[in-house]
Amino acid sequence: MRTTSVMIQNLCVPCACRCRYCLLSWDGHPAGISWEDSTAFAERFLAEARQSRPETDFSFTFGYAMEHPDLVNALRFLRKTGSPQADYLQCDGMKQRSRQECEELAAILKDEGVLALNFTFYGLPEYHDRFAARQGDSELMVRMARAAVQAGLSVSAGIPITKENIRQADELTAFLKTSGIDKIRLFIPHEEGRGIALASCRLEKQDLALLSMENRRLLNGKVYRTESEWLQEKDAVRETRRMIIISLRPDTLERYEKMSAEEIISEIEGLDEAYYAAFPSFSELARQYGSPDSTKLYRYRDLYAAYRRQYAREHSLSLYDVTDERQSGSRRS
Repeated sequence: MRTTSVMIQNLCVPCACRCRYCLLSWDGHPAGISWEDSTAFAERFLAEARQSRPETDFSFTFGYAMEHPDLVNALRFLRKTGSPQADYLQCDGMKQRSRQECEELAAILKDEGVLALNFTFYGLPEYHDRFAARQGDSELMVRMARAAVQAGLSVSAGIPITKENIRQADELTAFLKTSGIDKIRLFIPHEEGRGIALASCRLEKQDLALLSMENRRLLNGKVYRTESEWLQEKDAVRETRRMIIISLRPDTLERYEKMSAEEIISEIEGLDEAYYAAFPSFSELARQYGSPDSTKLYRYRDLYAAYRRQYAREHSLSLYDVTDERQSGSRRS
């Protein structure tokens, strides 16, 4: 397993939503540290790490949302550190703004070199607002998207598709296009973080008949396959690379400040290896837990994670979960 990238993250900015589908299981309490402490650590770490691992990509990011109280200077720091978030903003969970305020923000982002904004729509407005647990959230995102298009920014949208909202997809994509959002992707939600709550409404292959032919093409059929199709494939190593995530939290910062960059990376690589070594291979897990007739649609990584959860429950495993992105860990691909 080859480490190809390392991301430092500081979950220090509150999110205005409380979505049912949240990778980071946002509960209203930021898990990160002060901005000043995180940038000081990042500057020291990145200077060291780029010397010891010149072949590796490094970046710095913050969350839970992009609503940083000093967004301009935050973007400048991201750009200084060569972080992709300086160019591409995920605009979910931002504070309410009027049309004029959205236009002012879009102009600032354009001036700061931001290239693209992305928004996640869970369905038509009423459904979306319930899902995100915030009244008027859908309207805000459309308002911001229109302001961004007007400012000359690239705008895209992602729509997580489930059995609950698939009948809304055709109307929703048509509406988004009239709002200037012409880059739209449909995807099937993972079950990480709070996403596990959507397991019961996971899409099945036969549900795709409810989409227009045009929208079916927006869902990548090479990425999303039925469980049955994954089980018919010959066993192969599909994950050969990993991203290391260094999450700056009050319970990690003091220790990390006493370690070299290489020591921190190596420690988390060890956690990654120990976690995956505790489980049988995908093919063995599939033999134990797979449903050969299942038409439920998964990415490979999501099906593999579902099997690992079953195995961990059955064997009462208590492991440091490197896939929990609220803490330091890894993401394999």
